[in-house]
Amino acid sequence: MEAPARTAGPISHPTAIIHPEAKIPSTCRIGPYCIVGAEVEMGEHCELMSHVVLEGPTRMGAHNRVFPFASVGLPPQDLKYADEKTTLEIGEYNVIREFVTLHRGTAGGLGVTRIGNHTLIMAYTHVAHDCIIGDHVILANAATLAGHVTVEEWAVVGALCPVHQFVHIGAHAYIGGGTTITQDVLPFSKTVAARDTHAYGLNAIGLERRAFSRERIRKIYHAFKVLLASKLNTSQALTKLKAERDLSDDVQLLIRFIEESQRGIIK
Repeated sequence: MEAPARTAGPISHPTAIIHPEAKIPSTCRIGPYCIVGAEVEMGEHCELMSHVVLEGPTRMGAHNRVFPFASVGLPPQDLKYADEKTTLEIGEYNVIREFVTLHRGTAGGLGVTRIGNHTLIMAYTHVAHDCIIGDHVILANAATLAGHVTVEEWAVVGALCPVHQFVHIGAHAYIGGGTTITQDVLPFSKTVAARDTHAYGLNAIGLERRAFSRERIRKIYHAFKVLLASKLNTSQALTKLKAERDLSDDVQLLIRFIEESQRGIIK
């Protein structure tokens, strides 16, 4: 394999095709057979390993690493899309693995697809138009997000999970592999498909790994017992929780999430 070319621009392999209008710092590395389009802006110390297609308008922060055969910033798979100028925004310190597809937004949505910081997007994952992915999210192999999906910070979407459009996945949620998601997923929850898709209580191990105190976890656990293990319906459970004294910030977040849900929640 030939050595990367050293010029005033980024370190790039001779087989890479880089549009002269692309904005790429000299600290970036562009590997063999990559294609970088005109309306791409990359941050410092990014790496496209090989065979990556990066089109735009796409803005990418610093220290991102994109693995072979990823397709980033191409037009959305939306029949209503008519070549409007929409964007993809990617934060910093993300790992985008093999065969991932990240599409730009649509005029009928937010106009932008947004990826946060410190995310791990594993092989064959698809993030469709107008999705919003928070910081420290993990999308495992072949997770498939339809359009307009929101995944909040520290959530984990398991392998082979299809997620319906407009679904909202709460912070610190864990979704087991192969689970079909058609409604909103509660923050802090562990949601898995057995015969049906259910929330099976608190993602306690995940919260412990993120240094949640025992008291903080205890308060969330109590709220989950009221929501999931009592004989109260959702409205009654919310009324009971809101009547309690000294609600923690986490429980208030959980209550707001449920009250603002548009698709209903998985219980």
